[in-house]
Amino acid sequence: MAIAALKITMKRRDGLTTDLFDLVAVPVARDPIAGALDVGAQLRGLLSQQLKTSVLSRHQVAARMSELLGHDVTKHQLDSWTAESRDGWRFPLEYLPALEVALETHAVTAWLADLRGARLMIGREALEAQLGKLEHFKTEIRRQEMAIKKLLEEK
Repeated sequence: MAIAALKITMKRRDGLTTDLFDLVAVPVARDPIAGALDVGAQLRGLLSQQLKTSVLSRHQVAARMSELLGHDVTKHQLDSWTAESRDGWRFPLEYLPALEVALETHAVTAWLADLRGARLMIGREALEAQLGKLEHFKTEIRRQEMAIKKLLEEK
């Protein structure tokens, strides 16, 4: 016996019940206006700030990046990538993982995610989000299962 289309409707919440997802600020992807993603100056500023707040010197960061990348990165390159006056110098995206490991941060990756309306979750937060997603799927599967059983009882 084939069941045509099964439509499951979600129960409407009353005015007193709070949805868990209403409590969390969820970033929303946005369509940027023209020129809004010309973020070179912002990126240089963020990289510069991350280097300034690090306990490591720029020489140490460059050495650690060189070790992680397998080729030389110099303090001069770090200085050029972060200097406002060196607009022609661009930080290579493929170096970002090595830079963030060297600085023990995820700040640039989080900034990039936010720029696109996303959110970076790491460690426990990511696991809790995944667990919540699985719980949501289990609830939805139970709802569908109940709806199918109800249809079968009616036939």
